[in-house]
Amino acid sequence: MRHRKTGRNLSRTASHRRALLRNMATALFRHGRIETTTAKAKELRPYAERLITLAKRGDLHARRLVARKISDRDVQGKLFDEIAPGFARRPGGYTRILKLRHRRGDAAEMALIELVERD
Repeated sequence: MRHRKTGRNLSRTASHRRALLRNMATALFRHGRIETTTAKAKELRPYAERLITLAKRGDLHARRLVARKISDRDVQGKLFDEIAPGFARRPGGYTRILKLRHRRGDAAEMALIELVERD
């Protein structure tokens, strides 16, 4: 039974899953949108939204917590200076998942995850 077990395994070890989410969040903040499988997009959404909420606080502790997850200094700066201020009056729901086609090679469901328009 999987009572109270949250999150998807994504057929990866815990460290691989953690690295995958960090890299996907970095790419999302760098480019504004990324195309991935639906399962990965659904796992990325709460991860990225938590980071944006931290960035909205903007204090030193929030910067250090975000730096644990996002190692690219340029993306950290973009998150705190451009992305978070744009969502200042929005109480959540910073990302949108749009379902696309099935991938040609293995028929995996693909999705586009993007940051919504800012205030």
